[in-house]
Amino acid sequence: MPLTKCPVFALVLSTFLTTFNRGGAEVCLIMQSCILPCSFKPGNDAVIHWIEDPDKTPVHSYYYNQDQVAHQGPRYRGRTSLFKDQISRGNASLLLRRTEVQDKGTYKCYTSTTTGNRELFISIDVEAPVREVNIQKKENIITCSSEGIYPAPKLTWSTDPPSNVTDEGELETVQQIYNVKSSLVLSDGVALDYSCTISNGRRARTASWYKPTSINVSNSETTIPCKATDPPRTRLVWTFNQSQVILNQTGDSPYTASERWEKLVKAVLESGDLTLQHLSSDHDGMYTCEQSNDEETRITNSVLRIENSSARIEELLDVLNGLNSVFFNIIQQQEDLDKGNEEMQNLNHKT
Repeated sequence: MPLTKCPVFALVLSTFLTTFNRGGAEVCLIMQSCILPCSFKPGNDAVIHWIEDPDKTPVHSYYYNQDQVAHQGPRYRGRTSLFKDQISRGNASLLLRRTEVQDKGTYKCYTSTTTGNRELFISIDVEAPVREVNIQKKENIITCSSEGIYPAPKLTWSTDPPSNVTDEGELETVQQIYNVKSSLVLSDGVALDYSCTISNGRRARTASWYKPTSINVSNSETTIPCKATDPPRTRLVWTFNQSQVILNQTGDSPYTASERWEKLVKAVLESGDLTLQHLSSDHDGMYTCEQSNDEETRITNSVLRIENSSARIEELLDVLNGLNSVFFNIIQQQEDLDKGNEEMQNLNHKT
């Protein structure tokens, strides 16, 4: 009789040691790796099953001291792994690579050892945050855009001074990932600063475009202003006439000037302002500063005019006028001389 009670006791003990736990939600970034945490009490003969709930799709299995992926769902092939060197310490966490929108949902982590069983449920939310907002102006149209976002973003415009501008933009989806774009037609004679904010979930970014200012200088050195962002600055780019890169700087690293401009760049101030030297009329034009941090991008435009370049042109014209007068006098003298010689020859011929 005692022998017949042992299996019953073992069954009751096994059932008693099976525990259930509903874990919290994990946020995974699309196309990046994500860890689904799961732990258990260490023991011998570890068995681990990761299962997508509620459709019961096998995600990853481990038993007999090795991975068992023969029955793994096709969508997970080549994308999952365990931290096998930590299983003996009770770590059954799953590494999920190249996270997709379809990975959103609930997963069950089942673990079993000689000491008991455990089930843990993990919810996954996926997102692709707004990483960059591009704003640019061409003629009388200003455009704001961003790509690779999930879930669907929201776009809003604002101006300084305030005005009634509303355009939520057009959404485009590529494999459930959103791109957004909005354009405004600017009114003639109205100078405003424009800001565009794109947000989704917990993340928002703003890009601002500031109306151009004029800078007139009478010497070969000047400092061009840049609208500073709150520190820490992540990127700084200066361009000339929207085509030539003057310099760029990433984070706290020293700036790198292009070969064409390195002798002209004297300093970059902490605010991002640019000091140039050895300027000439060749450097008249539009200077654009793009400065970014983790939350916003600010684009500042300045039109630079070297006033002494006009003075040099006037001086050159005066010199040319002077030379023309000299040449005219020389030619006039030569003509008078030729005329005198001709009259002398005619007089000799008559005599």
